[in-house]
Amino acid sequence: MTETNCDVEKLERTVREIATENPATVRVFERLGIDYCCGGKRTLAHACALAGVAPEQALDLLAKAVETPGDSGISWDSAPLGALTAYIAGKHHAFARREGARIEALLRKVVERHGAGHPELTEIEDLFGALSRELSVHMLKEEAVLFPHIEAMEREAGERKPASPACFASVSLPIARMTADHDDAGALLLRMRELSNGYAAPESACPTYLGAYRALEEFEQDLHRHVHLENNVLFPRAIEMEARAAEAAHAR
Repeated sequence: MTETNCDVEKLERTVREIATENPATVRVFERLGIDYCCGGKRTLAHACALAGVAPEQALDLLAKAVETPGDSGISWDSAPLGALTAYIAGKHHAFARREGARIEALLRKVVERHGAGHPELTEIEDLFGALSRELSVHMLKEEAVLFPHIEAMEREAGERKPASPACFASVSLPIARMTADHDDAGALLLRMRELSNGYAAPESACPTYLGAYRALEEFEQDLHRHVHLENNVLFPRAIEMEARAAEAAHAR
């Protein structure tokens, strides 16, 4: 396949830009093993190289994904930030809490029955427990502090009011902490994927074993989408909104 100028331009776009512009491409990135959440700032060319994916294959699959509607049917790049925070909390936070408890119970059973013959299961159980605990604190901080602050900023901007004082100097500070938490979660997910050989259970696996691995993979996919919406959409827009509000206040 000969690269056209158009192909070169697409390969130089960031993964974040592509995933944000068309949410349907997220499934392509998942299929190809391309990091579109924490690694969203990489160009498509760089991301393909890291994932060992032929650029031509990525471009072809991404082009076909354009015809597929996104999961929510909403363009989060332009929707109100309050709607986005509500969506993240209602869909992704709720999923993490519900499935986290279920997966911990499944892993406990699998380790009891198969841990002696598969020592990696014990490490996976420990890693998932650590991930669940970290996510629990992380989501509470977002719901109690960061999300309400972003929603208030948006309301005040719409009413042309000065921004209310916060317990932090800039929204970029809690965002930096949340982003660091995302990086930590990504590292835990990657280690679990490595230990489980891509969540491939052995042929002798019982239904509970298979179910645990299937649930872990679904949890990973949902968390990737969750982090993408925050890292690549919500957080940059919130920082930009704060900057505009500061400029407006300075001009008064």
